[in-house]
Amino acid sequence: MNKMKWSKIGLTAVLSVGLLAACGTADDNNQGSGETEVDENAETLVMGTSADYPPFESVDITTGEYVGLDIDIAKHITSELGYNLKIENMDFSTLQPSLQSDRIDFAISAMNATPDRKENLDFSTEYYDAINEMVFLEEDGYTTLEELEGLTIGVQLGSIQQDAAEELGEEYGFEVKPFDRIPETVQELQTGRIAGILMENSVAADYTERQDTLASFAIDTEDQGGYAIAFNKGSDLVEEFNEVLDEMIESGLLEELINEWVRDVE
Repeated sequence: MNKMKWSKIGLTAVLSVGLLAACGTADDNNQGSGETEVDENAETLVMGTSADYPPFESVDITTGEYVGLDIDIAKHITSELGYNLKIENMDFSTLQPSLQSDRIDFAISAMNATPDRKENLDFSTEYYDAINEMVFLEEDGYTTLEELEGLTIGVQLGSIQQDAAEELGEEYGFEVKPFDRIPETVQELQTGRIAGILMENSVAADYTERQDTLASFAIDTEDQGGYAIAFNKGSDLVEEFNEVLDEMIESGLLEELINEWVRDVE
C-alpha cells in the first residue's frame, strides 16, 4: 500500500475529553457512547481503544460519542461487513491482553504493527504512517535530544513511543517514565515533574496548537511499522477486515478520512 505521512493536524470543532481531562483512567474518565447497531439480529463485535489520543480516538464532550480517524475506520468496516459495533474504552497497555483473552474482538488505537507485537497478535493492512515528536514547555526551548541528558521524559505505557524513548534514553542519557494516559502525562509536564513527552506527531500538534505553553521538535526513530488494526492470533476477522480496508485505500475513502482528521501542514 502507499503509505501516507501527515505531520500535524488543524484545530477541529470537536473538544475532546482526552485534552480537557487533567488526568484519569479509562474507568473514571473518557467514557463515551460506543454502540453502533446495523441490525438487531446481527453479530456484535467488541472493539478496544484508548480514547485519549485525538485525532485518532477521543470523546466528544458535546455529544458523548467516540470520534476520530480510528473510530470512523472501525465504523465503516463493521458496517460494510454487517456487524454491530460496541466500543470499549481502556488503557492502551491493556489492549493486547484483552485481545489475547478474547475480551475484545479487535483493537484500533493508533497501534503500530511492530515485529514484537506481531509475535503475539495478527494485524490488518497498515492504514497510517506516523513520526514522533518531543513535546516540552516552550519556555525551556529544547531543540535537541542532547539537551535532555539527566532529565525525565514521559510516554504512554505500552506504546511504541515507550520503546523508542527507552532506546533514545540509553543513547542520550535521560530517564523514561511511563503513564497510563496522555492527559496525565501532559499534566506532569505542565507542573514540571517531567521535561518532555515523546508522542506521535499528530497528537503532539493537537496539544501544541491548543496550549501555547507547549512546543515540540521532530525525532528520527527507527521505523517500527505503521498503524494497523490488531486481532488475536488466528482471528477469522483479519481477512474480511482487510478486504474492506483495501477497498477504502483503493477508492480514496481512507485518504478522505485522513484529510478530515489529520491535516498536513508541512
